[in-house]
Amino acid sequence: MPEQTPTENSGRTRSAAASRPRREIVSFVRRGRRLTEEQTEAWDAHHEQYMLDVPQGERDTLIHPDVRLDPVKLFGNDNPLIIEIGSGQGDNIAQAAADMPDHNFLAFEVWGPGNAQTVVHLQRLGLPQNLRILEFDAEHSLPGLLPESSVEEVWIFFADPWHKTKHHKRRLVSAGFLEELHTLLKPGGRVRTATDWADYASHQAHAFETVAARGLFTNDHPDGPRPTGSTTDEIPEDSPATGWAPRFERRVRTAFEGKALRAGRLIWDLSYSAQKPAAPAASATEDGSAASEPTTR
Repeated sequence: MPEQTPTENSGRTRSAAASRPRREIVSFVRRGRRLTEEQTEAWDAHHEQYMLDVPQGERDTLIHPDVRLDPVKLFGNDNPLIIEIGSGQGDNIAQAAADMPDHNFLAFEVWGPGNAQTVVHLQRLGLPQNLRILEFDAEHSLPGLLPESSVEEVWIFFADPWHKTKHHKRRLVSAGFLEELHTLLKPGGRVRTATDWADYASHQAHAFETVAARGLFTNDHPDGPRPTGSTTDEIPEDSPATGWAPRFERRVRTAFEGKALRAGRLIWDLSYSAQKPAAPAASATEDGSAASEPTTR
């Protein structure tokens, strides 16, 4: 396994990002860590191939702020990198790694048994070597961890919806987090989301539109209609009528999604592409020549 050591990183450094007060609010709840016999056997045999052992930060789900990951050194090639945040039991990312050997994959998942089940999937799929797993909180670990403009896609499928209004601050998809992802994405790189809760879908759509209004993202399906059919949960009045993406063809229909469908809920997909922010307009100097304002974010 390549050693993860602090390295130089272009643009904003991780130390600078870490200098901001950390938000202790997290978007997940840690669950039990008991493994099945199959998970234990697969884990013991193969986890060292996939799990990245990096120094911890101030809590056990946080990567130390001095750690940098260079995808080229990590995977031994410069293939496009796809990140899944909250990979669960690995159904999507393990299958994608097997189907797309010309891409690299990085999974963030804090749930230990989910990562063990991901290793089970990888074992069944012939142990593809283009996937690595971090058992850390992506929201607070990603800023500065990877070089800017190094990621092709980010997948966020069925994040915890945090239904109660007082818990909405825990929701992962927010305008602030999308701004962080924009820094990591290549121009044209995508963020794909899916949720089975109409209220969270509306929340995500408004978050995307907030950053799109700043010129950071564009909707890949601006005319896309709402998912068809009835739903057992309430659709907010301010839920957009258009802008929804069709079902992402590479998203495996997991048992979790099946349970949502049997409960009568719709599945809401969004897909947005990162844009290079426009340069500021030039201003005239005293001698009449053009001078550009420094670019800030």
